[in-house]
Amino acid sequence: MFRPFASVLFLGALLAGAPSTAETGAPDPADWESVLEAAQGQEVYFHAWGGDPRRNDYISWAAEEVEDRYGVRVTQVKLADTGEAVARVAAEKAAGRDEGGAVDLIWINGPNFAAMKREGLLFGPWAEDLPNWKFVDVEGKPTVVNDFTVPTDGYEAPWGMAQIIFYHDTERLAEPPRSIAALGDWAAENPGRFAYPQPPDFLGVSFLKQAAVELVTEPEALQQPVDRTAYDAMTAPLWDWLDALQPNLWRSGRAYPATGTTLKQLLADGEIELAYSFNQSEASAAIANGELPGSVRSYVFDEGTIGNANFVAIPFNANAKAGAMVFANFLMSPEAQAYAQDPAILGNFTVLDVANLPDAERARFEALDLGVATLSPQELGESLPEPHPSWMERLSEDWARRYGLGN
Repeated sequence: MFRPFASVLFLGALLAGAPSTAETGAPDPADWESVLEAAQGQEVYFHAWGGDPRRNDYISWAAEEVEDRYGVRVTQVKLADTGEAVARVAAEKAAGRDEGGAVDLIWINGPNFAAMKREGLLFGPWAEDLPNWKFVDVEGKPTVVNDFTVPTDGYEAPWGMAQIIFYHDTERLAEPPRSIAALGDWAAENPGRFAYPQPPDFLGVSFLKQAAVELVTEPEALQQPVDRTAYDAMTAPLWDWLDALQPNLWRSGRAYPATGTTLKQLLADGEIELAYSFNQSEASAAIANGELPGSVRSYVFDEGTIGNANFVAIPFNANAKAGAMVFANFLMSPEAQAYAQDPAILGNFTVLDVANLPDAERARFEALDLGVATLSPQELGESLPEPHPSWMERLSEDWARRYGLGN
């Protein structure tokens, strides 16, 4: 996965003393016809992590549809690190570039969103006035309006749900561990057969957060900014557990998979017995593509796993705000959401309330074959909330200090 917060820490210094900019002449999403008119002929530079070929293909499909229907051209700027786009917007604000920015739309989550919202780097609010917002399942999926505990307040539009799932080859591992504590015990009995990507990789930090949810002394405190005075005592059980896990990891913790893709390959090669992903359909898609055997199955921990929503946001000085809104609205449409949920395409679970869609739109989802290894929404259960963004940053920093290669 991408590294979503590498540039967050220096935004405050970069923006110190930067003047705020009032919006002038911005399109009003409540007047959708005027937005469509203004968007005609615009080119939207959509800055998004480019490490997943299937997601890149999905973005290309959506871009073609939007150009054909609305005359808006969407170009994906493929990022290795979302922080690249965040830093660019921050630099433009510091330089006084209040219009004609280089970034029109950005795939963003967690610490990056919190930082951009705090520093006045986002256009809005706009998302909840989009025509397709009426289909979004705000009640059933509260993370569509809370990004890592930070209220979106209409500054982001959701375009997919994500939740940690674990997967294993049932012919090699019949009964996998179903909690963090059980995983530690299993790893001690099966040394070298588990791995997680190296933080600050997003999937690696997500594993730290999943462990923290189960192990810290006051899990409810994870929903608030890190309390520096209580942090050491609160996280001691987490670091004790990781200390015990370390020598039982793949290659005895002396090396780490670089990404989730590497993790999946290690499972396919028989080097590890258990992998995990933030894409609920990853195992099914890999089976269909011949990357994993048909005996692989997915599961979640008995007490649940962390989940969140993927969002897009518009920078304060975007050059093509109207076109960006048109593209974001299409990504929330039942058509695009059902297409994305197809495991053969992307396997991204929908942000919509499927049960309350019009009959024809609901039928799109009902016709989907989610795949042999994909859990149903009922089997996934309600996801656990993400910790506050400050926990993501602090856990990653402390992990690097304790276990980073070269230490």
